[in-house]
Amino acid sequence: MTERTKSIFGELNVIPHWYAVSTRARHEKKVFENLVKKGVVTYLPLQTFYRRWSDRHKKVHEPLFSCYLFAKINLNERLKVLQTDGVVRLVSFNGIPATIPDSQIDAIRTVLENKRTIEKADYLTPGQKIEVIYGPLKGIRGILAQIKNQQRLVIRLDSIMQAISVDIDFRDIKLLEENKVM
Repeated sequence: MTERTKSIFGELNVIPHWYAVSTRARHEKKVFENLVKKGVVTYLPLQTFYRRWSDRHKKVHEPLFSCYLFAKINLNERLKVLQTDGVVRLVSFNGIPATIPDSQIDAIRTVLENKRTIEKADYLTPGQKIEVIYGPLKGIRGILAQIKNQQRLVIRLDSIMQAISVDIDFRDIKLLEENKVM
């Protein structure tokens, strides 16, 4: 590794962080399995619902974010991820892989574990930041959005420009002082 590379990536080379892994279409589950076999800490958020065909109904598990999953690695291990069949790239900006804060991964896990109704949300422009102060989602921060007269908590994943939203009772949230999302 060159001195220039060491200085650009710094601590990212040795301290594990979450990264968004872009996959080929409909390869998320296979990539997940292969990364787990390689010993990589991996998270593939799945949503469960019933799909209806003409002859049957079936419970299916599909990725929450199409063509993405998440890996917690230090950048010295990135080749292990990139050389996995079905992986396209690590999401990067200006050539540097974009880290995802643990709090965003934890927020997605919490929402999925609490079996809330989830729907994909448009990636929002800057708005009001909120924090949930009551209930099972307590402590999660996000953006307040209003869709069809319902209050929604939107959790943004900036590095992949994706977002999810979940129903939230207005009485369960408070506006944060830092009103602008960076």
